[in-house]
Amino acid sequence: MPPLLLRPASPSDANRIRDFNLALALETEALNLDPDRVLQGVGALLADPSKGRYFVAESDGIVVGQMMHTYEWSDWRNGMFWWLQSVYVRPESRGRGVFTALFRHLEALAQADAGVCGLRLYVEHHNAIAQGVYRRLGLNPAGYEVFTSVA
Repeated sequence: MPPLLLRPASPSDANRIRDFNLALALETEALNLDPDRVLQGVGALLADPSKGRYFVAESDGIVVGQMMHTYEWSDWRNGMFWWLQSVYVRPESRGRGVFTALFRHLEALAQADAGVCGLRLYVEHHNAIAQGVYRRLGLNPAGYEVFTSVA
């Protein structure tokens, strides 16, 4: 695989990110999301960095992976957790270090920012492959379960 270019996503990446998010939801949770709504959500984040940021990995001019992070304030730590979300690598690019490169890039940005107290992500209980990758990168289970409600 040609070298990766890691960069912040731009509005011109919105359709690709939407497509990756649709594939991610179908693959991990068997969810068929509304493409227009997802595109609106992607656009809202790209237009407002206070919501979070997307980063993409390009190989030979083609976006092959993405990662988003959002923010969670911790009063216990007087710092910001960055939550990794919408992590996706094209199936044909998996196993080639795309996620590792994206993660290390974001990790370096977090370490350089004194206001960041940690990185967090959630993973499906059944996704043993992703859990293994996360462990190899030094991430460990946090001991929490995620609960949700429809608003």
